[in-house]
Amino acid sequence: MKVSYPLSLKISGWLLLNLLLLAAAALAFFVVQGGLGWNALLAGPAGERAQATANVVAGEATAATKPARDAVLARLGAAYGAQFRLFRVDEFSAASVADLPAPVREKLEFRPPRLGGPGDFGPFGERRGGGPGERGGKRDWSGHERRDPGMEGRENPEPVRVEPKRLNNEGDHGRFIVRTSSPAAYWIGLRVPLVSAERGRLVPTLLLIRVDSFWGLLRLLDLQSWLLAGTGVLALSVLFWAPLVRGITKALSQLTNATERIADGRFDTRVPVHSRDEIGQLGESVNRMAARLDAHMTGQKRFLGDVAHELCSPLARLQMATGILGERAPEGLRDTVEDVREEVQQMSTLVNELLVFAKAGMQPRAIALNGVEIGALAQQVLTREDPTRRVTTTVPPGLLARADAELLARALANLVRNALRYGETGPIALTATRESDRVIIRVEDEGPGVPPEALDRLGEPFFRPELARTRELGGVGLGLSIVRHSISACGGEVRFTNRAPRGFRAEIRLAAA
Repeated sequence: MKVSYPLSLKISGWLLLNLLLLAAAALAFFVVQGGLGWNALLAGPAGERAQATANVVAGEATAATKPARDAVLARLGAAYGAQFRLFRVDEFSAASVADLPAPVREKLEFRPPRLGGPGDFGPFGERRGGGPGERGGKRDWSGHERRDPGMEGRENPEPVRVEPKRLNNEGDHGRFIVRTSSPAAYWIGLRVPLVSAERGRLVPTLLLIRVDSFWGLLRLLDLQSWLLAGTGVLALSVLFWAPLVRGITKALSQLTNATERIADGRFDTRVPVHSRDEIGQLGESVNRMAARLDAHMTGQKRFLGDVAHELCSPLARLQMATGILGERAPEGLRDTVEDVREEVQQMSTLVNELLVFAKAGMQPRAIALNGVEIGALAQQVLTREDPTRRVTTTVPPGLLARADAELLARALANLVRNALRYGETGPIALTATRESDRVIIRVEDEGPGVPPEALDRLGEPFFRPELARTRELGGVGLGLSIVRHSISACGGEVRFTNRAPRGFRAEIRLAAA
């Protein structure tokens, strides 16, 4: 059965799903804390860290004179991996932001006042314009309300109230993040306190930070530690689960390979058991089953060998007697005697194949395997089995396989005999090739093949497909079983397949020498 969804893939999928659920929960927590969008990165501790960095930059710029301010910002930008620009309210104009991308200018440029309505607030917290009867006023960089200087000295002067800590009526605490594609960069706007060296007081100021990569943005906001921590958790989770997944899949793979070898008749196969869990218990059960099957089949083969050996002598005497009787019988009885002789011959063939089958199955477990030259062995087999030269051979010179020469010759002889018997009058080919560390020997004919449902049973003792159950074709169903046992004793495997559009292929796989 072909495995469509390996167990390792299923367990890994569940692990990944678990980690994704944890990531989704963490993301939901951050969304609740800071909302959606890029501005969410400036919410909470990350925003405070960015503000602290901006305040440090503003402090450095305050200590420098205006001509030296750009050099100070360039030096600090190189240190932080970013580009800094300061926009003071008393120096701000539309021309000063003309080189910035449009999405960034939308955050910074002045907006014209709405006639008859309340004025807008600029990026520094100042009120712009105003409707009739509305008093103008400003707030300082911190968002506190300020009284209109023109109202001082009047009775009950009304303070101008503005919405504190808003930047262009957007963002939180005067902070924003904008991502642009041309150029590809991230822009951070932060309101900072800047002491004017000329006026000696705080001047509303905006620090604009450009970062060219997302990793640089995370470093500036000191969020890379969170990303690294998440990656570390993922890696540790995979490393933590990997031994369990590997142990389970390796044990199941060993069980699968062992049961396949047992199904092929190699009952000496055992499963290594290293655990005391359910998989270990299953392995012990497979080992007990293999041991009982091995004992059962060994007893059967020994019994068949003993019976066949005991039948050889009486059959030989019977063949001799029928031969003599055929020569001395009257003319009217000779056909009957010939029929008896043919039956005795069939019995003798059956007994001989039983002896060969028992011998192949009773081979010692450890056979000395040597390098066998396939070309020379194939010629020996064909000289004995194919006197009419129907079989063509294609074997590279010097091709060696690890096998027992006698067992391999027996297997090839049975395959060639089977092809000559069932291959009708079509050509028969014996080929051998080397693929990596394996030697592949194929015997192919152009006969009718076998029914597809019978392919898996080929090699079972006494099994014959329906097409082979005829007296003319002969056979007792032991030839392919002898092949399978002989090649198994050599440490190889045999495969039987039908060819297209017609024909049959027997394939022997052995280790290369």
